[in-house]
Amino acid sequence: MNSQLPHATLPLPVSAESLNRGCACRTLDPQRLRQQLEAEPSLAGLYDDIAASRPTLFSATTVFISPQQYRAMAAIVSAVETVVALPAYQEAVLARAPAIARLHHGPRGVFMGFDFHLGAQGPQLIEINTNAGGALLNAVLARAQAACCREMEWAFQPSADLARLEETFLAMFREEWRRQRGEAPLARIAIVDDDPAGQYLYPEFKLFERLFARAGITAVIADPGDLAWRDGRLWHDGKAIDLIYNRLTDFYLDEARHAQLRQAYEAGAVVLTPHPRAHALYADKRNLILLSDAQALARMGAPSPAIEVLQAGVPRTEAVTLDDAERLWAQRRGLFFKPASGYGSKAAYRGDKLTRRVWQAILAGDYVAQTIAPPSERLTQVDGHTADLKVDVRAYVYAGQVQLLAARLYAGQTTNFRTPGGGFAPVFVAPETPAKLSRGASNVWNLW
Repeated sequence: MNSQLPHATLPLPVSAESLNRGCACRTLDPQRLRQQLEAEPSLAGLYDDIAASRPTLFSATTVFISPQQYRAMAAIVSAVETVVALPAYQEAVLARAPAIARLHHGPRGVFMGFDFHLGAQGPQLIEINTNAGGALLNAVLARAQAACCREMEWAFQPSADLARLEETFLAMFREEWRRQRGEAPLARIAIVDDDPAGQYLYPEFKLFERLFARAGITAVIADPGDLAWRDGRLWHDGKAIDLIYNRLTDFYLDEARHAQLRQAYEAGAVVLTPHPRAHALYADKRNLILLSDAQALARMGAPSPAIEVLQAGVPRTEAVTLDDAERLWAQRRGLFFKPASGYGSKAAYRGDKLTRRVWQAILAGDYVAQTIAPPSERLTQVDGHTADLKVDVRAYVYAGQVQLLAARLYAGQTTNFRTPGGGFAPVFVAPETPAKLSRGASNVWNLW
């Protein structure tokens, strides 16, 4: 972070907590958002489409975190990477995964999502997701903010890092390509999801299509049913595909409609990112059982500093079994139940909301029980009134490095894009101290 504050006379900021709990004003500038979304003629109308069909995609406010919270999240990410690199850990998690997860063609997996709740105990890692959506939308959103009170003017100064974020994302995809194909030219990318135009985050697919095009890479948005595996290549509309940006939630490519893609991936004929191995190593919810178990981590050879970080930052998680059913039911009010292979909070339940019928379904499924880590809250304006919304903070990570922080604001048991006033919100990290700000310190608080 080398950029400097252009004005040393900016008002000194109040704490992140004070802004989150005491300032409900709206920071999103709709005109700036339109300009960011429609930066090219081919994207004309994207703002109006989102406003009409996805009115709760973007929140109108901003979330602030402290430098201590950021450092704790980064430390947890680093500790997870340390554990994932252990041969004993990989052996344990891949043993229960499908055979396709053992394939390792080289790529790491783009846009790993580390999701945190920021409670009184410090950041708590509630889950990890592969193909975490929203990174490019959040980059656009962060540049569409304006201070709505004097106390937060420091947050919205120009940031070279924010301006270069798309370059960072492009470099990540090029690195994925290089790890499997070396210095061969990358010519054609397919952004793949089931019925992509029907996906809630389809506008982001359009942004990625243009991002790749600006870099001289032909990009298409494709349904996997439009892909064909023949002659040792994966094809779309008669043209060979080099790399797949994978947005599917069929993480192991089990479904019949994904057979062409699966065959190409198994043959190493296409670079797929993220891929089944990444999901098995990071995103299977059963991994949280190991990551929260100090004794298991020690047996696998994890270093003591990593174990200490994970003990403090990963809520205790255990498998739901019939043998433990009575105890877990009795303790349910302090637990959150998640399917091992779930995503997007689907079929996840707070224990205090469970019915007996749902409990029986959990026992019949493959679930984990995680100690509840309450989310923090953000005061915001909703229809002229103030409301407290819950906050999840997502760290978009590649190769152990945090590229971007973003929040999701919501009401209810789990994150959603249905809450009025909720949706994605940019995250800004407050300065360490007012003294540092007055000396013109680098603005590390702009996003990470």
